[in-house]
Amino acid sequence: MSCGIVLAAALLLSDPNVALAAAEPAAVAGAPISIAAEPLFADIVSRAGALKTVVDSWNGALPPDFAAFRTRAEELAALDMQGHLILKERGTDGDLKCILRGISEDISTKLTAVEAADNDASRATALSELSYLLNDNVEVITTPPHPDAQSGVAAD
Repeated sequence: MSCGIVLAAALLLSDPNVALAAAEPAAVAGAPISIAAEPLFADIVSRAGALKTVVDSWNGALPPDFAAFRTRAEELAALDMQGHLILKERGTDGDLKCILRGISEDISTKLTAVEAADNDASRATALSELSYLLNDNVEVITTPPHPDAQSGVAAD
């Protein structure tokens, strides 16, 4: 059994929003689809926005509760991967599908960069990049789709 199928099954069983999102009707060929109102994707937008607000409040300093923040950010990354898998299963929106996967993978990298920063300037840069990534997470879901972005043929 492929790792992707096993991961998808595990994620499906872990979050009821995944089952709800996967049950959405199939896309009509050529029609743009906004997923922003679907429960899983609305949750991603809400969490990413809240985490961005937290990051922006740090003003370059790493807070003592960073471990709790990391946990919340890693949960967001898992939801982004769930979104990727749902879109992949539907066969729709190749661009967003790939972007969500990339964001899911990049969150951990950005968190590690924040932790590894050894001076104020490098930490400020790492926090800025994390904030930018979280903002992207919101915008890629809430931006209205374009008809030509719905090809469904983009690779993972």
